[in-house]
Amino acid sequence: MRPIAFLPVLVVLAIGIGLIAANTGGSPAGLTASAQGEAPILTYDQLEIPFFDSWVRSPHADLTSRSFTYWNTTDPLAVPTSCAKCHANAGFHDFIGLDGSEAGVVDEGATPGILQCTTCHNDVTVAKTEVTMPSGELLTGLGREAVCMECHQGRASGATVVGAIERAGVDHDEVMAEQGFVNIHYYTAAATLYGADAGGGFEYPGKWYEPRFDHAEGYDTCQSCHDPHSLQLDVASCATCHTGVETVADLKDIRMPGSFVDYDGDGDITTGIYTELYNLRYVLFGLIQQYATEVVGQPIGYADGHPYFFNDTDGDGEISSDEQNRGNAYATFTPRLLAATYNYQVAKKDPGGYAHNAKYLIQIVYDSIEDLAGALGADTMALARPGDEPAGEILASAGGLDIASLRDALALTQVVDLGVIERLHRNDAGHFDGSTEAWRHWDEDGAVPASCSTCHSGDGMAFFVQNGTQIAHAPTDGMECTTCHVSDADYGLLEIASVTFPSGAELSFGTSGDNLCAVCHSGRASTPTVDRRIGSVEDDVVSDSLGFVNVHYFSAAASRFGSEAQGGYQYAGKDYVGFWPHDPDVGTCTQCHDPHNQQVDFAVCSDCHGDTTSVADIRAYREFPGDFDGDGSEDEGTYYEIYDMVEMLDEALQAYARDVVGTPIVYSSAAYPYFFVDTNANGAADADEVNYGNQYRSWTPRLMRAAYNYQYAKKDPGSYVHNSQYVIQLLHDSIADLGWDVSGMDRPSDPF
Repeated sequence: MRPIAFLPVLVVLAIGIGLIAANTGGSPAGLTASAQGEAPILTYDQLEIPFFDSWVRSPHADLTSRSFTYWNTTDPLAVPTSCAKCHANAGFHDFIGLDGSEAGVVDEGATPGILQCTTCHNDVTVAKTEVTMPSGELLTGLGREAVCMECHQGRASGATVVGAIERAGVDHDEVMAEQGFVNIHYYTAAATLYGADAGGGFEYPGKWYEPRFDHAEGYDTCQSCHDPHSLQLDVASCATCHTGVETVADLKDIRMPGSFVDYDGDGDITTGIYTELYNLRYVLFGLIQQYATEVVGQPIGYADGHPYFFNDTDGDGEISSDEQNRGNAYATFTPRLLAATYNYQVAKKDPGGYAHNAKYLIQIVYDSIEDLAGALGADTMALARPGDEPAGEILASAGGLDIASLRDALALTQVVDLGVIERLHRNDAGHFDGSTEAWRHWDEDGAVPASCSTCHSGDGMAFFVQNGTQIAHAPTDGMECTTCHVSDADYGLLEIASVTFPSGAELSFGTSGDNLCAVCHSGRASTPTVDRRIGSVEDDVVSDSLGFVNVHYFSAAASRFGSEAQGGYQYAGKDYVGFWPHDPDVGTCTQCHDPHNQQVDFAVCSDCHGDTTSVADIRAYREFPGDFDGDGSEDEGTYYEIYDMVEMLDEALQAYARDVVGTPIVYSSAAYPYFFVDTNANGAADADEVNYGNQYRSWTPRLMRAAYNYQYAKKDPGSYVHNSQYVIQLLHDSIADLGWDVSGMDRPSDPF
């Protein structure tokens, strides 16, 4: 055991008396001065220091810790101003201005020593509500965690790396003169927790990064998870939501539904998020070594001691004791290598980063992998073991090798053809992918309007279900547990009996809970919407009152209900199929899709359709007879029938716009409002044509109807499963209405 910290008796007494006096509003209980003003006689049994037992055994009071002993042999005996803020009681008081000096800076070195009660408990810290991070970002509206964040924010940031790169003024892969490793420092929990809001990692241009991680309500500050005096985690509180958690080690196995993505490409999404991050970091280290060897020409290695990265003089992938010295510090950094090694260290030096903000760390590590892999221009990477990491904890599968074979193949370092880069994932599944337009569109506005917030904010769905109406909500980084679940012990689903579709039809999936899915996957337009826009305008007349009507995205529920929901444009005088029942045991959204990552459960498909292991297998399914696309084949999968019909409708739209309207049209699926003027009439959406100012405006009712159905088929990519016969009918009738010969194309009748 290490020795318990010992404070001089007078210091202990001073702390105790001060705290007791503060709590009682006067003299400590049981301690009174004599009439002559004599000092009271004090004994330890009369003195109680709050939380003393917790604090005295904590890292903050560890007399043996390098954090407090590093400067014991310096002359003069003092912690320098650059370190005193967090490594000396007097230094912190100097920084916050408690000693009467300017706040925000340390004016002079401080006597070495552990942290004390008054380090954190004083008049200044009690009122402290903001912290300036090393990036320069000011975080406001904080509570008592502000004190913790001053010393657990690191000493560098992404901006530090950017500054070094700018000063060097060299290209990405040129060596920076006299540039050493940039170290974020240690236990940087606050920088991790606040993610992009703090800018602790190096963030690559043009990328979106996860901001502050919002944990569960009541467990989203330092002291709500850690005892502020012992620093120990309250594991019992974790078990409130994370079943099966009994020890700190169990926390590494936590994997929440919002993280059901294979970040590390090993094919396993059941491991804890800790493992995903660990494996990604492992891949990054391999690329760092390969890049240093192949691009820089100077092998690099890592050891857990400042300055961490050293020249690997013998090229064995490890840093031996004779290589780990300051004289052998790695000094041939390029901008690309500096950024990657910095992010590697950021992810490594917050051991609780997987809990503080795993998504942010995954993103910066992934982007570093992507950047180095792009520079190497190959799918070959060197997987080498950093000196302090166990050889066994590497990718669970890679390049077809099972984990046992891969471990055997990697003694210390081994070049492995992996092709893993394309299997890695940076972002979450759609419902939780805060980087997408679905969640970021309203950032500049500061609020998601009421017309969009039910489906595009974490709080919108619950508000709608509970109140039957909607208001604007603040932008969020995706859905939350309480978007669909009641916040209670059981986390049951929000209850909604039926859904009103854009056509006005009130429909229901029953009590399965899939009505929640249908609220946001019903589209935002329908046959009546298009008819109202057209009004009395004749079929082939161009009118300024017309315009493209967009069904919106992923209208799977509308497809399932077919003619009952009227999600597609249904031509007058035509019959359309209704709800597609599928199999009674596989008839709802969540019976086929995982409700959290939206992935298809291939095992369920296999029960009836034979061995199914991929979406490609599902595309080969064929349920109903007929040559729908008129190509003479009835054997191809229904997906391909619909695909061909969508292509035919695109050609028909272009021909009608060119030959009847006189203004060529072109479609781009990735840019609103989707249809643009084909200025050079080449049939392709060129970059200079896809802009809002060039949107197509020469609409006729006939063109509007067909364009609506074209978009409908494009924006439900699973329509061939959801209700193939309904979508085929819509496409068939649109192609025919534009004047194309459909005599060789079968039109489905109602098969249900």
